[in-house]
Amino acid sequence: MKIISWNVNGVRATVKKGLVDRFNEMEPDVLCLQETKAQDEQVEEALQDLSKHHLCSFSAVKKGYSGTANISITTPLCIKQGLGIEEHDQQGRVLTTEYKDFYVVNVYVPNSGNGLIKLPYRETWDAAFLGFLKNLEKTKPLVVLGDFNVAHQEIDLARPQPNYNRTAGYTQTEIDGLSLILSNGFKDTFRELHPNTIQYSWWSFRGGARERNVGWRLDYVLVSEALFPKVKSAFVLPNIHGSDHCPVGIELDI
Repeated sequence: MKIISWNVNGVRATVKKGLVDRFNEMEPDVLCLQETKAQDEQVEEALQDLSKHHLCSFSAVKKGYSGTANISITTPLCIKQGLGIEEHDQQGRVLTTEYKDFYVVNVYVPNSGNGLIKLPYRETWDAAFLGFLKNLEKTKPLVVLGDFNVAHQEIDLARPQPNYNRTAGYTQTEIDGLSLILSNGFKDTFRELHPNTIQYSWWSFRGGARERNVGWRLDYVLVSEALFPKVKSAFVLPNIHGSDHCPVGIELDI
């Protein structure tokens, strides 16, 4: 079973850049999108060429902002939008689908903003998200994937020193937030299987960053420890274009 995550930075824009063709090339069983920047009906319209698959989405109250969507070959057993906390659920950031052996949690973690103005909110959000995961995991294991808006280790960004505690996505507070999830029984599949591989999933549109591979690994696929033995492969697809992020994913032997 192949499960892929992709921050598309606007689903309508990425459809115009060939998202449907990319879907057919990647052949995922489940594709989780973040930053759809569209309302539910707009997501459905944009992805109408994939209508033979099951589509669900969770849009932000604010139009043209944030949002998540899942496309799957099979119909999920259950769909849950949000964390169940109104403060956090206005932005369409968490979309959970249930399958026979596990849940898929699609997440678009808040960015801490220019000047780290939203870092205190990010810390609160991270704590609430971990609580949600641990409660959900009581039922069955989880695949948690999406844009986590943090480079977890030095190897996960091209220029760690000048960015540390200065730039959103590489502060100790954000690093600690992901570390706490991992220490609570989750595995970073790519890093577990490729401990020394330098591979990024996001590049700025500025200065030819992607061509020069000056990037960050902000997109992750985590799994519950109980599910990790089923992980056949973990991968990043930098040659798939259409967004400032590239897709990441896993194959499960299920």
